[in-house]
Amino acid sequence: MINTNDILETINMIRDENLDIRTITMGISLYDCASESVDRTCELIYDKITRSAKNLVQVGYDLEKELGIPIIHKRVSVTPISMVGGSYSPEDYVKIAHTLDRAAHTVGINFIGGYGALVQKGFTRNAENLIASIPQALSETELVCSSVNVASTKAGINMDAVARMGSIIRQTAYLTRDRESIGCAKLVVFANVPEDNPFMAGAFHGVGEAECVINVGVSGPGVVNSAIRRAGNCDFSTLAEIIKKTAFKITRVGQLVATEASRRLGVPFGIVDLSLAPTPAVGDSVAHILEGMGIEKCGGHGTTAALALLNDAVKKGGVMASSQVGGLSGAFIPVSEDAGMIDAVKAGALSIEKLEAMTAVCSVGLDMIAIPGDTPEAVICGIIADEISIRVANTKTTAVRVIPAYGKKAGDMVEFGGLLGYAPIMKLSDYTCEDFIARGGRIPAPIHSLKN
Repeated sequence: MINTNDILETINMIRDENLDIRTITMGISLYDCASESVDRTCELIYDKITRSAKNLVQVGYDLEKELGIPIIHKRVSVTPISMVGGSYSPEDYVKIAHTLDRAAHTVGINFIGGYGALVQKGFTRNAENLIASIPQALSETELVCSSVNVASTKAGINMDAVARMGSIIRQTAYLTRDRESIGCAKLVVFANVPEDNPFMAGAFHGVGEAECVINVGVSGPGVVNSAIRRAGNCDFSTLAEIIKKTAFKITRVGQLVATEASRRLGVPFGIVDLSLAPTPAVGDSVAHILEGMGIEKCGGHGTTAALALLNDAVKKGGVMASSQVGGLSGAFIPVSEDAGMIDAVKAGALSIEKLEAMTAVCSVGLDMIAIPGDTPEAVICGIIADEISIRVANTKTTAVRVIPAYGKKAGDMVEFGGLLGYAPIMKLSDYTCEDFIARGGRIPAPIHSLKN
Protein backbone atom coordinates (compact mmCIF):
# COMPACT_ATOMS: atom_id res chain seq x y z
CA MET A 1 0.00 0.00 0.00
CA ILE A 2 1.31 3.45 -0.95
CA ASN A 3 2.01 5.68 2.00
CA THR A 4 1.05 9.32 1.40
CA ASN A 5 3.70 10.52 3.84
CA ASP A 6 6.43 8.72 1.87
CA ILE A 7 5.30 10.45 -1.32
CA LEU A 8 5.30 13.87 0.35
CA GLU A 9 8.70 13.17 1.89
CA THR A 10 10.19 12.33 -1.52
CA ILE A 11 8.69 15.48 -3.06
CA ASN A 12 10.24 17.53 -0.27
CA MET A 13 13.63 15.85 -0.82
CA ILE A 14 13.55 16.83 -4.49
CA ARG A 15 12.14 20.35 -4.01
CA ASP A 16 14.03 21.53 -0.92
CA GLU A 17 16.99 19.18 -0.32
CA ASN A 18 18.62 18.81 -3.77
CA LEU A 19 17.78 15.12 -4.22
CA ASP A 20 18.66 14.03 -7.72
CA ILE A 21 20.00 11.22 -9.84
CA ARG A 22 23.48 12.41 -10.67
CA THR A 23 23.88 10.25 -13.75
CA ILE A 24 22.51 7.50 -15.96
CA THR A 25 25.57 6.00 -17.62
CA MET A 26 25.37 3.54 -20.50
CA GLY A 27 28.36 1.22 -20.74
CA ILE A 28 29.15 0.09 -24.30
CA SER A 29 31.68 -2.56 -25.37
CA LEU A 30 33.87 -1.53 -28.31
CA TYR A 31 35.82 -4.77 -28.71
CA ASP A 32 34.05 -5.55 -31.97
CA CYS A 33 35.17 -2.19 -33.39
CA ALA A 34 38.81 -3.23 -33.60
CA SER A 35 40.41 -2.87 -37.02
CA GLU A 36 43.92 -2.53 -38.39
CA SER A 37 42.89 0.74 -39.99
CA VAL A 38 42.33 3.58 -37.52
CA ASP A 39 39.87 5.24 -39.91
CA ARG A 40 37.79 2.07 -40.05
CA THR A 41 37.97 1.72 -36.25
CA CYS A 42 36.74 5.30 -35.85
CA GLU A 43 33.86 4.60 -38.23
CA LEU A 44 32.83 1.47 -36.31
CA ILE A 45 33.13 3.24 -32.92
CA TYR A 46 30.98 6.16 -34.05
CA ASP A 47 28.32 3.88 -35.52
CA LYS A 48 28.12 1.67 -32.43
CA ILE A 49 27.91 4.51 -29.89
CA THR A 50 25.32 6.47 -31.86
CA ARG A 51 23.29 3.31 -32.44
CA SER A 52 23.43 2.01 -28.85
CA ALA A 53 22.90 5.37 -27.10
CA LYS A 54 20.54 7.06 -29.55
CA ASN A 55 17.60 6.97 -27.10
CA LEU A 56 19.56 7.44 -23.84
CA VAL A 57 19.03 11.17 -23.45
CA GLN A 58 15.36 11.08 -24.44
CA VAL A 59 14.62 8.24 -21.99
CA GLY A 60 16.38 10.28 -19.28
CA TYR A 61 14.18 13.31 -20.04
CA ASP A 62 11.03 11.15 -20.13
CA LEU A 63 11.83 9.64 -16.72
CA GLU A 64 12.46 13.09 -15.28
CA LYS A 65 9.02 14.25 -16.41
CA GLU A 66 7.13 11.13 -15.39
CA LEU A 67 8.79 10.54 -12.02
CA GLY A 68 9.55 14.15 -11.13
CA ILE A 69 13.13 13.23 -10.27
CA PRO A 70 15.92 15.41 -11.72
CA ILE A 71 18.48 13.38 -13.71
CA ILE A 72 21.43 15.73 -14.00
CA HIS A 73 23.68 13.95 -16.50
CA LYS A 74 23.34 11.31 -19.17
CA ARG A 75 26.71 9.71 -19.94
CA VAL A 76 28.39 6.91 -21.84
CA SER A 77 31.37 4.79 -20.83
CA VAL A 78 33.28 2.60 -23.27
CA THR A 79 35.93 -0.12 -23.30
CA PRO A 80 39.37 1.31 -22.42
CA ILE A 81 40.48 2.65 -25.76
CA SER A 82 44.01 1.27 -25.44
CA MET A 83 42.43 -2.21 -25.71
CA VAL A 84 40.58 -1.42 -28.93
CA GLY A 85 42.28 -1.84 -32.27
CA GLY A 86 45.71 -2.46 -33.64
CA SER A 87 49.13 -0.94 -33.05
CA TYR A 88 48.12 2.70 -33.14
CA SER A 89 50.31 5.75 -32.83
CA PRO A 90 49.54 8.63 -30.44
CA GLU A 91 48.22 10.57 -33.44
CA ASP A 92 45.86 7.69 -34.25
CA TYR A 93 44.52 7.72 -30.71
CA VAL A 94 43.81 11.44 -30.97
CA LYS A 95 41.66 10.63 -34.03
CA ILE A 96 39.72 8.14 -31.90
CA ALA A 97 39.28 10.79 -29.17
CA HIS A 98 37.77 13.15 -31.76
CA THR A 99 35.45 10.34 -32.85
CA LEU A 100 34.30 9.75 -29.27
CA ASP A 101 33.66 13.48 -28.86
CA ARG A 102 31.72 13.65 -32.12
CA ALA A 103 29.59 10.62 -31.13
CA ALA A 104 28.92 12.15 -27.69
CA HIS A 105 27.71 15.39 -29.29
CA THR A 106 25.55 13.47 -31.75
CA VAL A 107 23.62 11.55 -29.06
CA GLY A 108 23.47 14.62 -26.78
CA ILE A 109 25.18 13.22 -23.68
CA ASN A 110 27.16 15.25 -21.13
CA PHE A 111 30.37 13.20 -20.99
CA ILE A 112 31.94 10.07 -22.48
CA GLY A 113 34.49 8.08 -20.49
CA GLY A 114 36.89 5.31 -21.34
CA TYR A 115 39.73 7.08 -23.09
CA GLY A 116 42.27 5.32 -20.94
CA ALA A 117 44.53 2.42 -20.11
CA LEU A 118 45.19 -0.18 -17.41
CA VAL A 119 48.92 -0.19 -16.58
CA GLN A 120 49.06 -1.30 -12.95
CA LYS A 121 51.69 -3.93 -13.79
CA GLY A 122 53.28 -2.65 -16.97
CA PHE A 123 52.83 -0.94 -20.32
CA THR A 124 51.70 -2.43 -23.59
CA ARG A 125 52.78 -0.51 -26.65
CA ASN A 126 49.17 0.57 -27.19
CA ALA A 127 48.80 1.77 -23.58
CA GLU A 128 52.03 3.74 -23.83
CA ASN A 129 50.92 5.44 -27.03
CA LEU A 130 47.44 6.22 -25.70
CA ILE A 131 48.87 7.79 -22.53
CA ALA A 132 51.20 9.90 -24.67
CA SER A 133 48.16 11.16 -26.60
CA ILE A 134 46.11 12.23 -23.55
CA PRO A 135 47.18 15.91 -23.34
CA GLN A 136 46.39 16.60 -26.99
CA ALA A 137 43.21 14.51 -26.92
CA LEU A 138 41.77 16.31 -23.88
CA SER A 139 42.77 19.75 -25.14
CA GLU A 140 41.07 19.22 -28.51
CA THR A 141 37.84 17.60 -27.29
CA GLU A 142 35.02 18.82 -25.04
CA LEU A 143 33.23 15.76 -23.65
CA VAL A 144 35.94 13.06 -23.56
CA CYS A 145 37.18 11.91 -20.15
CA SER A 146 40.33 9.91 -19.51
CA SER A 147 41.47 7.56 -16.75
CA VAL A 148 44.62 5.52 -16.17
CA ASN A 149 44.87 2.77 -13.55
CA VAL A 150 48.45 2.71 -12.23
CA ALA A 151 48.15 0.43 -9.19
CA SER A 152 46.24 -2.41 -7.61
CA THR A 153 46.47 -4.40 -4.40
CA LYS A 154 47.36 -7.51 -6.44
CA ALA A 155 50.03 -5.85 -8.59
CA GLY A 156 51.45 -3.11 -6.39
CA ILE A 157 52.20 0.38 -7.69
CA ASN A 158 53.68 0.94 -11.14
CA MET A 159 55.91 3.90 -10.28
CA ASP A 160 56.99 4.29 -13.90
CA ALA A 161 53.33 4.90 -14.72
CA VAL A 162 53.01 7.31 -11.79
CA ALA A 163 56.02 9.27 -13.07
CA ARG A 164 54.54 9.31 -16.57
CA MET A 165 51.19 10.63 -15.32
CA GLY A 166 52.88 13.50 -13.48
CA SER A 167 54.24 14.65 -16.83
CA ILE A 168 50.93 14.03 -18.63
CA ILE A 169 49.00 16.12 -16.07
CA ARG A 170 51.46 19.01 -16.46
CA GLN A 171 51.22 18.85 -20.26
CA THR A 172 47.42 18.73 -20.16
CA ALA A 173 47.33 21.75 -17.85
CA TYR A 174 49.55 23.70 -20.24
CA LEU A 175 47.60 22.81 -23.38
CA THR A 176 44.33 23.95 -21.74
CA ARG A 177 45.90 26.97 -19.98
CA ASP A 178 43.50 29.37 -21.74
CA ARG A 179 40.57 27.54 -20.05
CA GLU A 180 41.82 27.37 -16.45
CA SER A 181 43.67 24.11 -17.27
CA ILE A 182 40.29 22.35 -17.44
CA GLY A 183 41.75 19.39 -19.34
CA CYS A 184 43.04 18.07 -15.99
CA ALA A 185 39.46 18.07 -14.63
CA LYS A 186 38.73 15.36 -17.22
CA LEU A 187 41.75 13.21 -16.29
CA VAL A 188 41.99 10.88 -13.31
CA VAL A 189 44.68 8.47 -12.03
CA PHE A 190 43.30 5.35 -10.35
CA ALA A 191 44.25 2.49 -8.08
CA ASN A 192 42.01 -0.61 -7.88
CA VAL A 193 39.73 0.90 -10.50
CA PRO A 194 36.15 -0.49 -10.59
CA GLU A 195 34.84 -1.59 -13.98
CA ASP A 196 31.25 -0.43 -13.48
CA ASN A 197 31.70 3.10 -12.15
CA PRO A 198 29.08 5.51 -13.62
CA PHE A 199 30.88 8.68 -12.44
CA MET A 200 33.31 10.76 -14.48
CA ALA A 201 36.10 11.22 -15.14
CA GLY A 202 36.91 7.62 -14.23
CA ALA A 203 34.06 5.72 -15.87
CA PHE A 204 34.90 2.98 -18.35
CA HIS A 205 33.23 -0.24 -19.51
CA GLY A 206 35.14 -3.10 -17.95
CA VAL A 207 36.46 -6.19 -19.68
CA GLY A 208 34.10 -8.48 -17.75
CA GLU A 209 30.98 -6.46 -18.49
CA ALA A 210 28.12 -7.31 -20.85
CA GLU A 211 27.83 -5.89 -24.36
CA CYS A 212 25.83 -2.94 -23.06
CA VAL A 213 24.58 -2.04 -19.56
CA ILE A 214 22.89 0.76 -17.64
CA ASN A 215 24.56 2.00 -14.44
CA VAL A 216 23.10 4.74 -12.24
CA GLY A 217 24.83 7.09 -9.79
CA VAL A 218 22.73 8.66 -7.05
CA SER A 219 23.36 11.81 -5.06
CA GLY A 220 21.61 13.39 -2.08
CA PRO A 221 24.05 15.05 0.39
CA GLY A 222 21.40 17.73 1.04
CA VAL A 223 18.88 15.08 2.08
CA VAL A 224 21.31 13.46 4.54
CA ASN A 225 22.33 16.86 5.92
CA SER A 226 18.70 17.85 6.54
CA ALA A 227 17.98 14.54 8.29
CA ILE A 228 21.00 14.95 10.58
CA ARG A 229 20.12 18.52 11.52
CA ARG A 230 16.50 17.54 12.27
CA ALA A 231 17.79 14.79 14.57
CA GLY A 232 19.55 17.32 16.81
CA ASN A 233 21.84 16.23 19.62
CA CYS A 234 21.52 12.42 19.45
CA ASP A 235 24.19 9.77 20.08
CA PHE A 236 26.28 8.13 17.35
CA SER A 237 24.23 4.93 17.13
CA THR A 238 21.09 6.96 16.52
CA LEU A 239 22.95 9.18 14.05
CA ALA A 240 24.16 6.17 12.06
CA GLU A 241 20.65 4.76 11.99
CA ILE A 242 19.26 8.06 10.64
CA ILE A 243 21.88 8.13 7.86
CA LYS A 244 21.18 4.47 6.99
CA LYS A 245 17.44 5.09 6.66
CA THR A 246 18.03 8.20 4.57
CA ALA A 247 20.53 6.42 2.30
CA PHE A 248 17.96 3.65 1.82
CA LYS A 249 15.39 6.15 0.56
CA ILE A 250 17.88 7.84 -1.76
CA THR A 251 19.03 4.51 -3.21
CA ARG A 252 15.46 3.30 -3.77
CA VAL A 253 14.96 6.29 -6.03
CA GLY A 254 18.13 5.31 -7.93
CA GLN A 255 16.97 1.69 -8.17
CA LEU A 256 13.61 2.82 -9.61
CA VAL A 257 15.26 5.00 -12.25
CA ALA A 258 17.83 2.32 -13.13
CA THR A 259 15.32 -0.49 -13.64
CA GLU A 260 12.92 1.70 -15.61
CA ALA A 261 15.71 3.09 -17.83
CA SER A 262 16.95 -0.46 -18.39
CA ARG A 263 13.48 -1.62 -19.44
CA ARG A 264 12.84 1.27 -21.82
CA LEU A 265 16.25 1.06 -23.47
CA GLY A 266 16.21 -2.73 -23.71
CA VAL A 267 19.59 -2.86 -22.00
CA PRO A 268 20.50 -4.94 -18.90
CA PHE A 269 20.61 -3.13 -15.56
CA GLY A 270 24.15 -3.12 -14.20
CA ILE A 271 24.54 -1.41 -10.81
CA VAL A 272 23.47 1.48 -8.63
CA ASP A 273 26.42 3.43 -7.24
CA LEU A 274 25.56 4.47 -3.69
CA SER A 275 27.79 7.53 -3.63
CA LEU A 276 26.84 10.85 -2.08
CA ALA A 277 27.98 13.17 -4.87
CA PRO A 278 27.96 16.87 -3.92
CA THR A 279 27.59 19.94 -6.11
CA PRO A 280 28.75 23.56 -5.72
CA ALA A 281 25.13 24.49 -4.90
CA VAL A 282 24.43 25.62 -1.35
CA GLY A 283 22.72 22.83 0.61
CA ASP A 284 24.25 19.97 -1.39
CA SER A 285 27.54 19.46 0.42
CA VAL A 286 29.24 16.48 2.09
CA ALA A 287 31.31 18.95 4.14
CA HIS A 288 28.10 20.44 5.57
CA ILE A 289 26.99 16.93 6.63
CA LEU A 290 30.19 16.56 8.65
CA GLU A 291 29.68 20.00 10.16
CA GLY A 292 26.09 19.04 10.98
CA MET A 293 27.50 16.18 13.06
CA GLY A 294 29.32 18.68 15.25
CA ILE A 295 32.58 19.54 13.46
CA GLU A 296 32.96 23.31 13.59
CA LYS A 297 34.62 23.43 10.14
CA CYS A 298 35.34 20.58 7.76
CA GLY A 299 39.01 19.71 8.18
CA GLY A 300 39.03 20.26 11.93
CA HIS A 301 39.91 17.44 14.32
CA GLY A 302 37.22 14.76 14.26
CA THR A 303 36.51 15.21 10.54
CA THR A 304 37.94 11.82 9.52
CA ALA A 305 35.93 10.00 12.18
CA ALA A 306 32.73 11.77 11.10
CA LEU A 307 33.40 10.88 7.45
CA ALA A 308 34.05 7.23 8.36
CA LEU A 309 30.69 7.04 10.13
CA LEU A 310 28.94 8.69 7.18
CA ASN A 311 30.53 6.44 4.56
CA ASP A 312 29.75 3.25 6.43
CA ALA A 313 26.15 4.21 7.17
CA VAL A 314 25.52 5.18 3.54
CA LYS A 315 26.72 1.77 2.37
CA LYS A 316 24.70 -0.13 5.00
CA GLY A 317 21.53 1.73 4.08
CA GLY A 318 22.14 1.56 0.34
CA VAL A 319 22.76 -2.18 0.06
CA MET A 320 19.32 -2.85 1.53
CA ALA A 321 17.72 -0.77 -1.20
CA SER A 322 19.30 -2.28 -4.29
CA SER A 323 20.04 -5.82 -5.33
CA GLN A 324 22.98 -4.76 -7.51
CA VAL A 325 25.43 -2.30 -6.01
CA GLY A 326 28.81 -1.34 -7.47
CA GLY A 327 31.00 1.48 -8.69
CA LEU A 328 32.59 3.59 -5.98
CA SER A 329 29.69 3.61 -3.47
CA GLY A 330 30.23 5.95 -0.53
CA ALA A 331 30.86 9.64 0.06
CA PHE A 332 32.67 11.85 -2.46
CA ILE A 333 34.87 14.73 -1.32
CA PRO A 334 35.75 16.68 -4.50
CA VAL A 335 36.91 20.12 -3.39
CA SER A 336 35.73 22.23 -6.33
CA GLU A 337 32.35 20.46 -6.50
CA ASP A 338 31.40 20.92 -2.83
CA ALA A 339 30.42 24.35 -1.46
CA GLY A 340 31.38 23.36 2.11
CA MET A 341 34.79 22.03 1.04
CA ILE A 342 35.47 25.26 -0.86
CA ASP A 343 34.60 27.34 2.23
CA ALA A 344 36.78 25.11 4.43
CA VAL A 345 39.79 25.59 2.16
CA LYS A 346 39.21 29.35 2.06
CA ALA A 347 39.06 29.43 5.87
CA GLY A 348 42.34 27.51 6.18
CA ALA A 349 40.63 24.59 7.96
CA LEU A 350 41.16 22.04 5.18
CA SER A 351 44.60 21.19 3.81
CA ILE A 352 45.65 18.63 1.22
CA GLU A 353 47.22 16.57 4.03
CA LYS A 354 43.88 16.41 5.87
CA LEU A 355 42.10 15.51 2.64
CA GLU A 356 44.54 12.63 2.19
CA ALA A 357 43.67 11.34 5.66
CA MET A 358 39.96 11.62 4.85
CA THR A 359 40.37 9.56 1.68
CA ALA A 360 41.39 6.56 3.79
CA VAL A 361 37.79 6.19 4.97
CA CYS A 362 35.68 7.25 1.98
CA SER A 363 35.09 6.25 -1.63
CA VAL A 364 37.10 8.69 -3.66
CA GLY A 365 40.61 10.04 -3.33
CA LEU A 366 42.08 13.48 -3.85
CA ASP A 367 39.43 14.78 -6.21
CA MET A 368 39.13 18.08 -8.09
CA ILE A 369 41.93 19.75 -6.17
CA ALA A 370 43.43 22.87 -7.75
CA ILE A 371 47.16 23.29 -7.08
CA PRO A 372 49.69 25.96 -8.16
CA GLY A 373 50.45 25.96 -11.87
CA ASP A 374 54.21 25.79 -11.32
CA THR A 375 54.02 22.59 -9.22
CA PRO A 376 56.92 20.35 -10.35
CA GLU A 377 56.13 17.04 -12.01
CA ALA A 378 57.84 15.14 -9.20
CA VAL A 379 55.56 16.74 -6.60
CA ILE A 380 52.45 15.79 -8.61
CA CYS A 381 53.84 12.25 -8.79
CA GLY A 382 54.41 12.27 -5.02
CA ILE A 383 50.79 13.33 -4.42
CA ILE A 384 49.59 10.46 -6.64
CA ALA A 385 51.93 7.93 -4.98
CA ASP A 386 50.91 8.94 -1.46
CA GLU A 387 47.22 8.66 -2.17
CA ILE A 388 47.19 5.39 -4.08
CA SER A 389 49.52 3.71 -1.57
CA ILE A 390 46.83 4.18 1.10
CA ARG A 391 44.20 2.40 -0.97
CA VAL A 392 46.50 -0.31 -2.28
CA ALA A 393 47.29 -1.11 1.35
CA ASN A 394 43.62 -1.25 2.42
CA THR A 395 42.31 -2.90 -0.77
CA LYS A 396 40.05 -0.02 -1.78
CA THR A 397 39.53 2.08 -4.87
CA THR A 398 40.99 5.56 -5.01
CA ALA A 399 41.63 8.24 -7.57
CA VAL A 400 43.67 11.41 -7.94
CA ARG A 401 42.34 14.35 -9.96
CA VAL A 402 44.54 17.38 -9.41
CA ILE A 403 44.57 20.50 -11.56
CA PRO A 404 47.85 22.46 -11.71
CA ALA A 405 46.14 25.66 -12.82
CA TYR A 406 48.51 27.39 -15.23
CA GLY A 407 49.65 30.82 -14.05
CA LYS A 408 47.87 30.50 -10.69
CA LYS A 409 49.41 30.43 -7.21
CA ALA A 410 48.21 29.34 -3.76
CA GLY A 411 45.24 31.42 -2.62
CA ASP A 412 44.05 32.30 -6.16
CA MET A 413 40.71 31.04 -7.44
CA VAL A 414 40.01 28.92 -10.50
CA GLU A 415 36.57 28.61 -12.14
CA PHE A 416 35.55 25.49 -14.13
CA GLY A 417 31.79 26.00 -14.41
CA GLY A 418 28.82 23.63 -14.15
CA LEU A 419 29.14 20.58 -11.90
CA LEU A 420 32.92 21.00 -11.90
CA GLY A 421 32.49 24.19 -9.85
CA TYR A 422 35.31 26.45 -8.66
CA ALA A 423 38.15 26.11 -6.18
CA PRO A 424 40.84 27.96 -4.28
CA ILE A 425 44.38 26.95 -5.22
CA MET A 426 45.69 24.79 -2.36
CA LYS A 427 49.15 25.22 -0.83
CA LEU A 428 51.56 22.29 -1.15
CA SER A 429 54.71 21.37 0.72
CA ASP A 430 57.81 23.25 -0.40
CA TYR A 431 59.90 20.07 -0.30
CA THR A 432 60.43 17.84 -3.33
CA CYS A 433 60.50 14.05 -3.82
CA GLU A 434 62.33 14.05 -7.13
CA ASP A 435 64.95 11.45 -6.14
CA PHE A 436 62.21 9.14 -4.82
CA ILE A 437 60.18 9.26 -8.04
CA ALA A 438 63.31 8.84 -10.17
CA ARG A 439 63.93 5.35 -8.73
CA GLY A 440 61.29 3.88 -11.06
CA GLY A 441 60.10 0.29 -11.16
CA ARG A 442 57.26 -1.12 -9.09
CA ILE A 443 56.46 -0.81 -5.40
CA PRO A 444 55.61 -4.44 -4.56
CA ALA A 445 52.10 -5.53 -3.67
CA PRO A 446 51.33 -5.70 0.07
CA ILE A 447 51.60 -9.08 1.76
CA HIS A 448 47.83 -9.40 2.19
CA SER A 449 47.46 -9.52 -1.62
CA LEU A 450 48.68 -13.14 -1.48
CA LYS A 451 45.29 -14.75 -0.94
CA ASN A 452 45.42 -17.69 -3.37
